[in-house]
Amino acid sequence: MDTLDPFFTEWAARRPGQVRSRRRARLLMDALELDPASVPVLGVVGSKGKGSTATYASAALSAAGLRTVLVTGPSFRSYRERVRVDGVSVTGAGLDALGDLIERARLSLPPVAETGGHLAPSGLFLIAGMLEARRSGADVCVLEAGAGGHRDELRIIGPDVVALGRVFGEHLGVLGDTVPEIAREKARVAGDRTQALVSLPQTEEVSEAVAAALAEATGGRVAVEAVDPGDEGAEPPARLRPAGLSAASGVLGTAAALRMLDVLGRPRPSRERLHGVLETVRLPARLSRHAVGGGEVVVDSAINGAGVAAAVAHARGVWGGIDHVLLCLPDHKDVSGVVESLVGLPVTTVVLPESHLRFERALPAHWGRMRAEELSAASFPALGRRVLALGTVYFTGRVLEAVDAPTDRLFGLPGCEGPGHG
Repeated sequence: MDTLDPFFTEWAARRPGQVRSRRRARLLMDALELDPASVPVLGVVGSKGKGSTATYASAALSAAGLRTVLVTGPSFRSYRERVRVDGVSVTGAGLDALGDLIERARLSLPPVAETGGHLAPSGLFLIAGMLEARRSGADVCVLEAGAGGHRDELRIIGPDVVALGRVFGEHLGVLGDTVPEIAREKARVAGDRTQALVSLPQTEEVSEAVAAALAEATGGRVAVEAVDPGDEGAEPPARLRPAGLSAASGVLGTAAALRMLDVLGRPRPSRERLHGVLETVRLPARLSRHAVGGGEVVVDSAINGAGVAAAVAHARGVWGGIDHVLLCLPDHKDVSGVVESLVGLPVTTVVLPESHLRFERALPAHWGRMRAEELSAASFPALGRRVLALGTVYFTGRVLEAVDAPTDRLFGLPGCEGPGHG
């Protein structure tokens, strides 16, 4: 069996206008005899920074001695990275086994046309994470939602605690026509099981939309709990937070994990233990640095003007200057904002072969252009010793592959040799 088949078969065969089906996902879970309430779940939603938030939440929970399954997406170098135990990717054989279970159950379902839509890859990886939790006897799952909230498979599973990152105009016209509408959709991932929603500071309009949606989803039982990275004593301290704009995600993930421990009645880790584990966190393609060809590349999955500006400032702070920027930004991202943030820098844009992505927006005429297939470790020395690679995860994953960056372990547990140790 091709490992990817059960995760992508129905999505690849979808018809125009067909959408993901929560009903079909629920039927699949029933066929797998997978009880959503069998393991506590911390769900992560937001417009950006979900992966960083989920990683820090997972690290903090593992630091408290809980065996923790983490599901994030998309992956960088391998689909194994989407399901981890205590920060370490499942093995190839492990993913195959999860895929086999899902495929057998999928083939028992009614035809796609009878269930109102297809099984989405992101939802199937969430289900794979729940299966891995059952197999490994995990104490808790940290699950990163896809683009949506109420429409996401995470809503079926039902998070006990929700971590809500900052909400902005990503997915306008898809999840909602305004930012408050998008925020409402994301907050509605909460449900009957939810005991807490921890949020980064939002605009007034977004805060009101989130509060109203949460009250509706939980019958008024749960109120928004805000965590401000600027507050004195906010965990973790600045030196242990991710670089750049991801710093706030580190604070949110840690706060949500500590709140999850409270909900579970489990003791919080000592400050020393918490900091010891968070100190080991490494986030691929979040301003990560990699040696290549006698020089260095900083890789960041920035997709808007603010993110690119922050990455440029970080690289200049590290190196003192930037020799070249490799940029991959599909048309639906903040192309104009990114162009403005790169004024004065030598830039080469990279075009991906993925059929669902478009690269037709007008760019500065003096910028270079290359195909993603041309990217290799040998590409970097010609660009200089200090190269900044920016853009969509589909691209930054290729960069990490080209420089052979380690991506299987996101954090370590002192005194432990492998995954699954508390």
